[in-house]
Amino acid sequence: MIFIMSSELLSLLQNIASTRLYLPADALLFQRADPVQNIFAVQTGHVYLLRRQHDGTVFILQRAGPGALIAEASLMCKNYHCAAETAAPSVLSVWPRNKVQALVNNDKNAALAYARHLANEVRAARLRAEIASLKKVRDRLDAWLEWHGNKLPPKGSRHHLAQELSITPEALYRELSRRRKLAK
Repeated sequence: MIFIMSSELLSLLQNIASTRLYLPADALLFQRADPVQNIFAVQTGHVYLLRRQHDGTVFILQRAGPGALIAEASLMCKNYHCAAETAAPSVLSVWPRNKVQALVNNDKNAALAYARHLANEVRAARLRAEIASLKKVRDRLDAWLEWHGNKLPPKGSRHHLAQELSITPEALYRELSRRRKLAK
């Protein structure tokens, strides 16, 4: 199951004037505690919503690809609770937070579309938590692959997959190597 943003919600957001933001790979979109001023959707590229731990560990909360909103729950917050960085060159749609809030507050259909979208995100977050609870690297990778149509991210960005699986890149590479050997 690969998540695609609700076309219903995206359609409603298209009624609000937006701007485009072009960012290179590894660019910081926002960091934890920044004030929420905009709502973002990925047009092209990938943006990772992440939380950095005190020990330097990074936990990926969301891998937002084309059609996905970024930190949409922040619409109801004053400040972000995590950071967002581009994992590849990306183009984003940007809507002013106050305009999106007004739409959700004043349009019943928009409020329901937003609620349905958040419900889908909760289910996806629970699945990511379930994957992270698996003890074996191979089990985590199997579950992740099943969720993503059995397709690995491109080489060069697989270290992000390791972060998402809460394993070291080396453990992921060992497992991928083991699978290649078994496939021969």
